[in-house]
Amino acid sequence: MKDIRILGVDLGKNSCSVVGLDETGRVLLRRRTRREGVIALAAKLPGCVVAMEACCGAHHLGRLLVAQGHEVRLMSPEYVRPYVKAQKNDDRDAEAIAEAATRPTMRFVALKSEAQLDVQVLHRVRDRLVGQRTSLTNQIRSILLERGIIVPQGRRSLLDALAALSLDDRSGVGARVRLLLEDMLDQWRALDARIKALDEEFAEMARNDPAVRRLATIPGIGVMNATALVAAVGDGRTFGRGRDLSAWLGLVPRQATTGGKPKLLGITKRGSKYLRKLIIQGARAALPSLARTATVLGGWLRGLLARAHGNTVVVALASKLIRIAWALLRNETKFAAGGHATA
Repeated sequence: MKDIRILGVDLGKNSCSVVGLDETGRVLLRRRTRREGVIALAAKLPGCVVAMEACCGAHHLGRLLVAQGHEVRLMSPEYVRPYVKAQKNDDRDAEAIAEAATRPTMRFVALKSEAQLDVQVLHRVRDRLVGQRTSLTNQIRSILLERGIIVPQGRRSLLDALAALSLDDRSGVGARVRLLLEDMLDQWRALDARIKALDEEFAEMARNDPAVRRLATIPGIGVMNATALVAAVGDGRTFGRGRDLSAWLGLVPRQATTGGKPKLLGITKRGSKYLRKLIIQGARAALPSLARTATVLGGWLRGLLARAHGNTVVVALASKLIRIAWALLRNETKFAAGGHATA
């Protein structure tokens, strides 16, 4: 036990596989245990490297292991996969995790604090509520369309149509369906109230967090994107440069290069789908106003719009904004109107 230098843990919901390696990579320990058993086992070991895949529960377990004096290394599961030998099973997965953690070129995931995880949970809940609201309004539109009532796009148009329907007894909509639509409208209002409460909570976070306040000054970022970014990347020190953060979010082109002939395809779409969606939506909203500014960023956008499709420009701007956000996080600087970070 005292010779173990790397402890690889394959996390499961109930049962975990643990493999211990010495400094030469020889396997000294194989064990299956529950999550609390991992804590008890690690408490008996001298300070060592504990390697895990960055999955559900890994950050909580990692903080407990750090408190015991261990060094925790979290990795993306796709980086561990090449180290699995022969047939895949839990013990082989744990051994692959331990081996991958020893590689000098391996990319690790920063251990998130409890506060960061709390903000991410709030974002996930809000995203679910927004999806439920969209599904509900689409169903209302389909019910009205079945009765020959066509409603233009937009929230205001649908609310006006429902208000007019409640006053028109000759619309051809039966009494039972009217009651159903009123009930669905009440659900819509309840979802609006819950989403608004979460938005106010994010605004309060932005007022109290200096990093979020700095990011919120970037056009197209705002409070929602700023809180989501800080929760995901912290101070940005996990990434050596802004392009690494952009690549982590899947905003850079995929490569299919062979024989020295580079070929760039669409964006990779790796990383957090939710965070990438927020950033691209923010860039789409900020593009018209930024393209009209007499700044370096505005000139770059106008030139890009002249030779590329609008959607391509939006993604390019999203990648640019992420690089600016990384600079503000790392250097603790403010956003300048010209599209640069200033002290």
